[in-house]
Amino acid sequence: MNSLRPTAEAAFPAKAFSGLPLDSVTLDAVRAGEVTTDDLRIHPETLEHQAHVAEEHANPQLAANFRRAAELTALDDADVMRIYEALRPRRSTFEELQETADWLSARGAVINAGLVREAASVYQRRGLCR
Repeated sequence: MNSLRPTAEAAFPAKAFSGLPLDSVTLDAVRAGEVTTDDLRIHPETLEHQAHVAEEHANPQLAANFRRAAELTALDDADVMRIYEALRPRRSTFEELQETADWLSARGAVINAGLVREAASVYQRRGLCR
């Protein structure tokens, strides 16, 4: 057994965003047209489980990344890309970044909102706002 995999991990029922168990996403199912795009996306519970495993192995930074990713699963790809673009240096004003953080908060992505607020403050201090 891999020493990085706790016993409880084996019992965790990993599933796709659609709720389909991952062991149901097979090449045969793809060929039969039984797999949708949501079957290929990760479920937020799976990411939260991975965050828990990361914490158990003293990796809080990785755990935080998994939790931010879990929040982002609720957003459309276009919205994620809009946030990514807004966070690039000199692409947004301080106020625009604050608005992005508020928008994220309103959608329940409070961890990501905090990250955007922190970035806005750092960008403002370092002259990286537009």
